[in-house]
Amino acid sequence: MSPEPIHDVVVVGGGAAGLSAAVALARSLRSVVVVDAGQPRNAPAGGAHNLLGREGIAPLELLATGRREAEQYGARIVADRAVTARAEEGGFAVGLAGGGVLRGRRLLLATGLVDELPDVPGVAELWGRSVLHCPYCHGWEVRGRRIGVLGASPMSIHQTLLFRQLSEDVTFFPHRMDDPGAEAWEQLAALGVRVVEGPVQRLRAEGDALRAVVLGDGQEIAVDAVVVAPRFVARAELYEQLGGTLTEHPVGQLIATGPMGSTPVPGMWAAGNAGDLSAMVSSAAGAGTGAAAAINADLVAEDAAAAVRARAAGVPAGSPHRG
Repeated sequence: MSPEPIHDVVVVGGGAAGLSAAVALARSLRSVVVVDAGQPRNAPAGGAHNLLGREGIAPLELLATGRREAEQYGARIVADRAVTARAEEGGFAVGLAGGGVLRGRRLLLATGLVDELPDVPGVAELWGRSVLHCPYCHGWEVRGRRIGVLGASPMSIHQTLLFRQLSEDVTFFPHRMDDPGAEAWEQLAALGVRVVEGPVQRLRAEGDALRAVVLGDGQEIAVDAVVVAPRFVARAELYEQLGGTLTEHPVGQLIATGPMGSTPVPGMWAAGNAGDLSAMVSSAAGAGTGAAAAINADLVAEDAAAAVRARAAGVPAGSPHRG
């Protein structure tokens, strides 16, 4: 059995960012392998939106198409979960849950984030369908309907204003959040947003259809959708294993990146939600392509420097490095 080759790039994450990076890298004749755990964040959603040319496409269909596109240019897709990462001479070694190690000269983390949802029964069960957070991802689908907003942080006021643009029937549930201040209350009142005080006990649904927000005293407020403000935490275990530290953000934690996804860890980039908590599918894909271009340029510079050293030592010129 031949040893695992040293790839130009190991991409961890098979979502929009990771697959877009794989396409761009493979089209530059780089040997690239994508580790895909098969757990896309947007899998519960009915469609991916604001995606030019593919508006409303089912998320899993989009990713299946992306995998085929990456593979047609020579990228390799490994259905597994990356659990360890370490730096070694010449690059990185990534350990897989299913056994085995992938090696690459460069590493791109496109691992996404985890949505830490409010601890209210019914929220997790309806997440991505009638429990929402982003007006740009799901707002059109609930326009004109009865929308409730579950208070959690100052971001909840911002969400309420955004969803009020889409419906005249918006109810704000402060729940257990801190008082947002007089200006926030004035805005809600001026826009005709109903405010219902008291802790929320649960969401009541019939099958997949949300019917009501149930308060602690048993009162029910009829709604068709509920907006929540999750805490967003980048999937960054590998980054931390390599010595990186997550950066705090008002709505969670992320991998702080520089131009085109560069990170403080030499030879490692990040793209998509891991480095941008607000990235939608289209911007995550763009970030993946940008990171791929930066990685390829970095490898080109390294290969050119190696060729200069080889020429000075009298070694015949060879073809560009490929794993």
